[in-house]
Amino acid sequence: MLKQKIVVVGMKREQCEILDTYQDFLAYWMDARFKNINEQIELWQTSYMKKYPELLTKQVKSYEAENMDWREIAKKIFPLLPHRFQLMRKARDNILAVWKSIYAKASERLRLDFNIAFVIYVGIGCGAGWATTYKGQPAVLLGLENIAEQKWYTKNKLKGLVSHEIGHLAHMKWRNEWEISEKAEQDPLFQLYSEGFAQRCEHIILGRETWHMAQDKEWLSWCEQHKSWLAKEFLKRLEKQAPINDFFGSWFNIQGRTQTGYFLGHALICELEKTHSLRKIAVFNVEKVQRLSMQYLKSIGDAIK
Repeated sequence: MLKQKIVVVGMKREQCEILDTYQDFLAYWMDARFKNINEQIELWQTSYMKKYPELLTKQVKSYEAENMDWREIAKKIFPLLPHRFQLMRKARDNILAVWKSIYAKASERLRLDFNIAFVIYVGIGCGAGWATTYKGQPAVLLGLENIAEQKWYTKNKLKGLVSHEIGHLAHMKWRNEWEISEKAEQDPLFQLYSEGFAQRCEHIILGRETWHMAQDKEWLSWCEQHKSWLAKEFLKRLEKQAPINDFFGSWFNIQGRTQTGYFLGHALICELEKTHSLRKIAVFNVEKVQRLSMQYLKSIGDAIK
């Protein structure tokens, strides 16, 4: 287990630390790799994750909240780990290479006034990045299995991912909400606003439009060309009270394009910035978020019939 701490000087002395569980994962995997899938999952829980009970609880509860059996999800993920091993290793090494500089940039450009813990782990598909709390402080959890799946293992992709999750943490801090914000994302309009806010922060931290979730070179141009259509499609889902999963996450897509909700949400935040500061946008109450998001979607959705 690797644990480092750095201090960044800004408005005040803040601290961030990294908890790297990769060596513990390797020790577990050396024992589990030749066992059957059920034994691998059991050992993951009782050997590797036993050392990190809060990390285990967070993952299990995230699936329970969706009425899903985490073991059934794990059965789909664990057979793929051998094929993703090299990418997970590269991702881990690159996270260790970039995390300090990204935290420093975020501290300067977002004027952070809180500590952050970064946690590197191999989990059960809860996300490449997860902005939450860990051991009582704001944290970014970095799931190597999902990072490898998305092929976000390069330094540039990881800089974007880490910046995006720091953006979520800044948003939660400014709203003075942590778990509440995670639950609020169950509302489609709040999720659009929240993910768009984090994406805007990613670009501010890195000083350019990075779009770490872009699946290929044509992704951004496709989204720009279909922005009105995406807005109208989002509105259709709302009217029908249908899931908007297709707009978010790597396991879903719209016309073959994944993660388009991040583009749409970013466009929303950029529109709001024409009349409000980012800090003011951050603390809009839920009702205002819903009203302004609907107004924006309808305004660009009306561009096509």
